[in-house]
Amino acid sequence: MLLTVLVLVPLITACLCLFLNRRAWLELLTVTAAAATLALAMRAAARVMAVGRLSGLGSGLYADALSALSLLIIAFVGTTAALYSVGYMRENMKELGGEYGAGLREVRRYYLLFNLFLFVMLVVPLSNNLGVLWIAIEGTTLASLFLVSFYRTPEALEAAWKYVIVGSVGIALALFGTILAYYSAVQVLGSPYDLSWSALVPVAARLDPHVMRLAFIFIVVGFGTKAGLAPMHTWLPDAHSEAPSPISALLSGVLLNTAMYGILRYYALVTPSLGRSYPNALLLGFGLLSLLVAALFILRQYDIKRLLAYSSVEHMGIVAVGIAFGGALGLSGALLQMVGHALAKSLMFFASGLVGLRYGTKEIDRVAGVLRTMPATGSLLILGALALTGSPPFGIFISEFSILTAGFRAGQTLAAVVVLILIAIIFIRLLDPINRMVFGMAAAEIPCGEISRTALVAMVATFILIIGLGLVIPAPLGELLRQGAAVLGGVS
Repeated sequence: MLLTVLVLVPLITACLCLFLNRRAWLELLTVTAAAATLALAMRAAARVMAVGRLSGLGSGLYADALSALSLLIIAFVGTTAALYSVGYMRENMKELGGEYGAGLREVRRYYLLFNLFLFVMLVVPLSNNLGVLWIAIEGTTLASLFLVSFYRTPEALEAAWKYVIVGSVGIALALFGTILAYYSAVQVLGSPYDLSWSALVPVAARLDPHVMRLAFIFIVVGFGTKAGLAPMHTWLPDAHSEAPSPISALLSGVLLNTAMYGILRYYALVTPSLGRSYPNALLLGFGLLSLLVAALFILRQYDIKRLLAYSSVEHMGIVAVGIAFGGALGLSGALLQMVGHALAKSLMFFASGLVGLRYGTKEIDRVAGVLRTMPATGSLLILGALALTGSPPFGIFISEFSILTAGFRAGQTLAAVVVLILIAIIFIRLLDPINRMVFGMAAAEIPCGEISRTALVAMVATFILIIGLGLVIPAPLGELLRQGAAVLGGVS
């Protein structure tokens, strides 16, 4: 019952948005529903840690530690994005259509799509059936497509078309992987079979290794397209750049993680029959390539949101490398990296969104002196950048240190050194433009003052969690990471 209610809350909220004709009601309903979703996700995570797994709708919904961790990421970033949207969209819509008329229609459309997006993302980690998992990940494309093109500018429409075309090609490849997994399962369990995860896990070691090897290639390339792994990442900079800032935060902090979740599910399924050498080598190759591509493209970015988008390519690469290095340390480090990236990247998109509203541009060279014009936002922008680049004492430093340590322990010294060098390059090249934006000399015509208190509340709440996870990992989260790593085959 708990999982059923959890997944239905944003869907019902989206339906109710159709009937509300006041901005304040749309905002209040969305924020309240997102907060309720977060409370339910926390309750589900606590239950999972206590009993091991949960189910709902018969066997249709399923949650273990890996699912619970993903639920918490989706629910928290969804809640802060909903709260941030209140102030951001009010200011943004003043420029696009006023307080009434067309402005109200656009606001209703935004909150309707926002809640649908949350709904389909919640379905991903709760799907017991791998076919439904594929459908849900495809559903995230359809739900977010109209949010990417929300402003309907030529650039936004081009980004949306690129997003749907590249994403659909990737998801089609993932479908082949799903079909191959079904074929292998039928040989063991008989026909008909519905690809339920809970039934597959006990017989995973008996699945045909030759079929599962091919299936995993399709899954990594297919879901890796949605996760932003290079070279399938090409949609990501355009979509992140053109979407409204709270949606950019969801795309980067949550959507990429849901696609990576799909890869992790199959990783746990194929390793009993294939062993770890082949899946680890495949993930290591894509992870290192993603880091290299991110390092090269970050060097030449002039748009703050595109800069952050390439940073997402980097972090998904680090997650893939952590899984490839393996062991309890590498796997738990990769999961912590997913958490840290979701928090830090959402904070960065929140802060850069307010800066864009104040300065009227996303171009890095046209923004300076944010710390003077917007002291709170400027402070959070530079602190978020330090957290995102893995500076101590933030959580990403801990996760990256764990991943690199796992690499050295696993004998992957060369790969670990390459990762360290690429992370250092990105650290320098990402902090440099942020430093110029925050500490430069602001133009005299730029007004001073913060844009939205509600947006600041969302940003401060995110930062408190970021710094908290850097100073000490709470025991419940540590246990959830340990159990999540165990689901992936990590030794406790």
